[in-house]
Amino acid sequence: MSTTSEENYIKAIFKLSHELKTEATTSSIAEHMATKASSVTDMVQKLADKHLVNYIKYQGVTLTPKGEKAAIKMVRKHRLWELFLYQKLGFKWNEIHEIAEELEHIKSDVLIERLDKFLNYPQKDPHGDPIPDRKGHFPENKSFKLSQLSKGVKGIVVGVNDKSSVFLAYLDKVGIQLGTELEIIDCNEFDNSLDIKVNDSKLIHLSYQAIQNILMIEK
Repeated sequence: MSTTSEENYIKAIFKLSHELKTEATTSSIAEHMATKASSVTDMVQKLADKHLVNYIKYQGVTLTPKGEKAAIKMVRKHRLWELFLYQKLGFKWNEIHEIAEELEHIKSDVLIERLDKFLNYPQKDPHGDPIPDRKGHFPENKSFKLSQLSKGVKGIVVGVNDKSSVFLAYLDKVGIQLGTELEIIDCNEFDNSLDIKVNDSKLIHLSYQAIQNILMIEK
């Protein structure tokens, strides 16, 4: 059975390898985990001994099939708990991540399956991220960044890339949530920012950094 620390590393390697589309390096893992590279090397060697990762010095880290299965299970639990906290307990979407980080380490498979059923087998968490099913399959994701929309086009907010409490609180402040309709009023060539109409009413200005982190589907 993996420890909490080992599970955190497995999930981090899964996230980084999928974002980078290649092996996760010890330096990228160290940055993600806010720890020293030497500590990462020690942990990765432990995970390799348990056949959870493949690790060759100076060549990066990948998950084994066993490690991939464990990581997806962690992702599933985390996102189900986030949805439960948001939908059933009234937490805001910028308050749920840290609590779910603790709840995801509960070992009971029966509890997670009952939680999934209680939530009516959801496919997305409160940030728009896909929730894998009990077999580890992710639902299809057709979203794209707000920055990819053209002037005059309308879209619906379906997720975010940046899940920090600061960014989510900012979106709340400007009136953007999942399901919000956004229309591109103007594109500013100088800094690639956008002037946006929110739900056919108020006009707001969003920076390039912001629009890179808002996920949409075209209306």
